[in-house]
Amino acid sequence: MSESETVVEVPAVEPGNAGPPCAYARLRDEDPVVRAQLPNGETAWLLSRYADVRAAFADPRLERPLLSAWPRSEVDDAPPCLPTFLEMTGEHHARVRRAVLPLFGRRRLAFMVPRIRAMAEELIDAMVAGAADGTADLVASYCEPLPLRVLCETTGLPYEDRDIYLPHTLALLGAAGLSKAQVLDALNALQDYASALVAGKGQASEDYVGLLLAESRCPDSDVTGDDVVSFIVTMLMAGYKTNAQHAGNALLALLTHPGELRRLREKPSGIGPAVEELLRYVPLMNAINILVATQDFTLHGRHIRAGDAVVPVPASANRDPVAFADPDRLDLTRSPNAHVAFGHGPHMCLGGHLTRLQLAITIQVLVERLPAIELAVPFDAIPWDESTPLRAPARLPVRW
Repeated sequence: MSESETVVEVPAVEPGNAGPPCAYARLRDEDPVVRAQLPNGETAWLLSRYADVRAAFADPRLERPLLSAWPRSEVDDAPPCLPTFLEMTGEHHARVRRAVLPLFGRRRLAFMVPRIRAMAEELIDAMVAGAADGTADLVASYCEPLPLRVLCETTGLPYEDRDIYLPHTLALLGAAGLSKAQVLDALNALQDYASALVAGKGQASEDYVGLLLAESRCPDSDVTGDDVVSFIVTMLMAGYKTNAQHAGNALLALLTHPGELRRLREKPSGIGPAVEELLRYVPLMNAINILVATQDFTLHGRHIRAGDAVVPVPASANRDPVAFADPDRLDLTRSPNAHVAFGHGPHMCLGGHLTRLQLAITIQVLVERLPAIELAVPFDAIPWDESTPLRAPARLPVRW
């Protein structure tokens, strides 16, 4: 069979777990660069090995296409939307990244610690107060609301507008399975919302949008008003649902590894390595990083042509035994731990440190306040949300 005829399906996550799909182990061994059919019917080269995934994220021959302009068609009537930060390239990307990077720096994050902790404590208080029998759903009470509140607090998004922007945000998480028209509808709706938010922003504020708007109004600024709109859309796409679902999966991993949880409870100073291991062990994404080749090249004997889509899979890379000893074992003391949960290279996730901080506080507050917490149902009885590429518990019944 010729390589043009060999097309596999993107490995699916097995029911009842977060992944990564077991099929990636075979691909890493036998077919590390394979042509696969995406949920929207397009084909792409799937990369499953750690070294290839890491290299692809930093390869200048691979660019992330505009969601609004991919897949390409012979007739495109609709103008492309503004690029998100993930899609910016060249000097534009470098200029905007320089301006935004301080917002996620150590000083700014230190400022956010007590505010995020206060939100977490408030949610735990409410969960305990509402649990007459000492049991509660950790997803609805804690994992879902905390990331949204942190996003709104840090970015400056009105929490009361969540019914406006969240449906479009959730739709775009499954963009690889949507038609271009559906992607455009969701992107245009988010862009319109962000533009209205920027236009209505009055006096200066200390949230990200307020700080960036103030910067954009300075002479010779590296940031424009359109860049601020793009920043809002990017934060909505990357800063809520993935964090909420990853938190649920991370807490489930701890609850089903009581020895590791006990170690963390007894040695809270180990939270740093624990967070890194949970980012490696629990997938943040499952095959949704679409890149496009700008020139022909060959990888592991496969001829990738200009215009071909390439999908590096961090969820598979982070379980590669060549890069990680005993990769399927959760080890909260693992070091070194050079995972690629946040990508690699010039487009490495800007919000990675904020995500780390948020996950650390999520775990710390829960363990401090409810040291005896455990699952209230057998693992097999936990229902799963399979509505996005990242699988996560739909409910997580716990008791304490």
